[in-house]
Amino acid sequence: MRIVLVGPPGAGKGTQAAFLAKNLGIPHISTGDLFRANISQGTELGKQAKAYMDAGNLVPDEVTIGMAKDRMEQPDAVNGFLLDGFPRNVSQAEALDEMLKTEGMKLDAVLDLEVPEDEVVKRIAGRRICRNDSAHVFHVTYKQPKSEGVCDVCGGELYQRDDDSEDTVRKRLEVYHSQTEPIIDYYKSQGLVVTISALGKVEEVTGRAMGALPRP
Repeated sequence: MRIVLVGPPGAGKGTQAAFLAKNLGIPHISTGDLFRANISQGTELGKQAKAYMDAGNLVPDEVTIGMAKDRMEQPDAVNGFLLDGFPRNVSQAEALDEMLKTEGMKLDAVLDLEVPEDEVVKRIAGRRICRNDSAHVFHVTYKQPKSEGVCDVCGGELYQRDDDSEDTVRKRLEVYHSQTEPIIDYYKSQGLVVTISALGKVEEVTGRAMGALPRP
């Protein structure tokens, strides 16, 4: 099964992608992992991406598309994949269609995780990270530490990252609405979009998604 996962920041795409990929027996291909792998391995595409990133510029579509193409051609992706973070705009979606068409393949579904905007802001702006270990994550509403501002695990100070502030989150949402959301309409015209609510417990959302996906 070949699936594209879309949704606003804070929708839980990374978490759901990992669970869904495991349940479906297909690789989870995320843009972040693609960039890290290519840069750490020193591939030509990785060098190009790093040059743009080091200069504070966005990585061009053709570099991202090239990385995605290379990854989808790996043996473990022959029978399917779950794309997370790619495509992120209509031009990338069109390029993906062309790639798949060339190989005689097509997408099976585009899974749209739906979350109200206020909930997105609440989820992200409420996060608090431990200064000693960024893997220790708490939340002012959903996962409160025993002592305010103190990490339960190591006693480190909890803080809010700059990119988790409400103003930054709302700017990220604006970018999502202007750049990525249009791919939902693009795929709706192909009858591929499956929309589910991303509210509730992780396993509830996963169950909803598994039930909504077309059967192979």
